[in-house]
Amino acid sequence: MNDISEKKAHVIVISNEKGGTGKSTISMHLAIKLLQEGFSVATVDMDGRQGSLSKYIENRQKFCERNRISLPIPAHYKFMPQDNYELIAADRGNIRHQISKMLSSFDAVIIDTPGNKNYLFEEAHRFADTLITPISDSLIDLNVLADIDNVNNKVGQPGHYANYIWEVKKFLAAEGKAYLNWIVVGNKVSSFKSKNRQVFFDYLEKMSKLYGFRIADSIKDRVIYRELFLEGLTVLDMQHEMLRYKMSVSHIAAKREIRSLAEFICPDE
Repeated sequence: MNDISEKKAHVIVISNEKGGTGKSTISMHLAIKLLQEGFSVATVDMDGRQGSLSKYIENRQKFCERNRISLPIPAHYKFMPQDNYELIAADRGNIRHQISKMLSSFDAVIIDTPGNKNYLFEEAHRFADTLITPISDSLIDLNVLADIDNVNNKVGQPGHYANYIWEVKKFLAAEGKAYLNWIVVGNKVSSFKSKNRQVFFDYLEKMSKLYGFRIADSIKDRVIYRELFLEGLTVLDMQHEMLRYKMSVSHIAAKREIRSLAEFICPDE
């Protein structure tokens, strides 16, 4: 791996050791946000077998061709997991080489990870400057971060994902990177206030102090995100002069949520 001081790109890893948390949607929206601001961006699909991010970008390319419209599209790379154990070591080396090349070619590299821990998942984290963990507002999903002692209203032992991120922090520190900007964001969060949601965020706040992550403003569960996927669009595209979408209050709120997350990536001074 290249010396970390030589790198140019800021690497954003979107990760949770659980599927269905909306990692690909966040990856795509952040990529488009940065492209619109004039940054050069590469996206990497480490979940190549499911390929949600790759399909999202493919849909976007087809939409642009079909409608003869120019929209910002990131340079995209996809890695498929090797099933043969003997090939994994070589594939790890190839991945490190390919991502290292991206670091000197782009301002930002956004890596979408699989929902289970495998060698692709591990290699992605080795490059992280910022780690974004989307999580739904479910007490069950909080178990990836820590056990919950609901009787005594306490956070118990760290979960398997929090333990893994601790190992990542130690690895990065040994490589000369003293700080991992770990952000947890509530994603697909219900618009309705409930006791369960309040309890969820109370525990999340406690965990943030224990495990050293920051909590970003939540992203609501909106139909618009699912609808736009089919055309490869994002809420950030909807006011394009050639698209002429009528922006609803929900669309405007969704756009504000994405902007807020992008701005939150920069840690407080």
